Amino acid sequence: MEVFQIEGGHKLNGSITPQGAKNEALQVLCAVLLTEEKVIIDNVPDIRDVNRQIEILQSLGVEVEKLAKGKFSFVAKDLNLDYLHSEQFKQDGASIRGSIMIVGPLLARFGKGYIPRPGGDKIGRRRIDTHFEGFIKLGAEFKYQKKEHFYQVNAPDGLKGTYMLLDQASVTGTANIIMAAVLAKGSTTIYNAACEPYIQQLCKMLNSMGAKITGVGSNLLTIEGVSSLHGCEHRILPDMIEIGSWIGMAAMTRSEITIKDVSWDNLGMIPEIFKKLGIKLERRGDDIFIPEQESYEIQEYIDGSILTISDAPWPGFTPDLLSIILVISTQAKGSVLVHQRMFESRLFFVDKLIDMGAKIILCDPHRATVIGHDFKSSLKATTMVSPDIRAGVSLLIAALSATGTSTIHNIEQIDRGYENIDTRLQALGAKIKRVKLN
Repeated sequence: MEVFQIEGGHKLNGSITPQGAKNEALQVLCAVLLTEEKVIIDNVPDIRDVNRQIEILQSLGVEVEKLAKGKFSFVAKDLNLDYLHSEQFKQDGASIRGSIMIVGPLLARFGKGYIPRPGGDKIGRRRIDTHFEGFIKLGAEFKYQKKEHFYQVNAPDGLKGTYMLLDQASVTGTANIIMAAVLAKGSTTIYNAACEPYIQQLCKMLNSMGAKITGVGSNLLTIEGVSSLHGCEHRILPDMIEIGSWIGMAAMTRSEITIKDVSWDNLGMIPEIFKKLGIKLERRGDDIFIPEQESYEIQEYIDGSILTISDAPWPGFTPDLLSIILVISTQAKGSVLVHQRMFESRLFFVDKLIDMGAKIILCDPHRATVIGHDFKSSLKATTMVSPDIRAGVSLLIAALSATGTSTIHNIEQIDRGYENIDTRLQALGAKIKRVKLN
């Protein structure tokens, strides 16, 4: 078991380039199953969840070749579908939530798909009904083996295009249904589709493979089914969640850093939300420059009421950054209400911040009020456990600004979403060590 030991209170300085987007990678990796031809994907992040997804593809019989750092070729020609019935697959598929997105491509190409109950962050109820309701509307038969928590869909006569209104704008659900529909007979219309940049990227990749998807970037997608897809080359976007994390680190440590090649046009309202907290950001080409600030002040609404920052489906603010917003608000001037609408357990890590001296009132599982210290009182170092990827990085940010040396356990959670975060922070001047415990 490994832990991070962080000596807080040191400023950061320099430039950092964000990794490829984790959430996009998990989608586009599954899309390689839709064709026998070679698919080349660049800017693949070297993180635990993505590496596990690649391992699942290899176990399925996909030929994977590493061409360069972050660049891989995939050939899904001779697949081993018996793997889907194995005990090994039940373990592998249950280890990451992204594994569920192999079902759509397998159903489209082979008429069947299997998946154990997927894993992932323990951040509340994350139902997967949207995925399977979409498959059923496309003509698949659904079975659930309750004893083994194993899901199965079959479409021996192939899938047929249809109209569907999704019950929620699920990102992974939309991706899965899109990948199933591209090889269905006829036309499929998906209304209330998720429209995050990562979904747009998936659609662009599929179109480059010969799919016919229109409405990309909106919540109304039309997919004309085709008989087959061919190979392509695709580059993954920079990870917007990591970009937001670096902004948070700069603010909390009062540091000057430059975040390189951020793909500004795909960041949505992320820069504006950080600006509402008083954090100065400057666009320099496609980079974000964050100057050193001694303090930052939270805006109020025009009528003087307290600012509320909440998550929402794209183009709303991503829920993955709310924990970052919460932790950097602890040293802001002013107060803010953080409202986590989409997951009910993501705010429970605030007890550790309170132990460190933060002024936070947890109103209920969804809402927390933060009264900022304005750096007049620094957080105090402590020992803590990372409950999930985003909360883990938020605790890491708190530790970087705290007085003393903090220890973070369960850092495997952080490694699931952040590539070599300790060595990259060290390059910026952070005092962080990865320590292996006996």
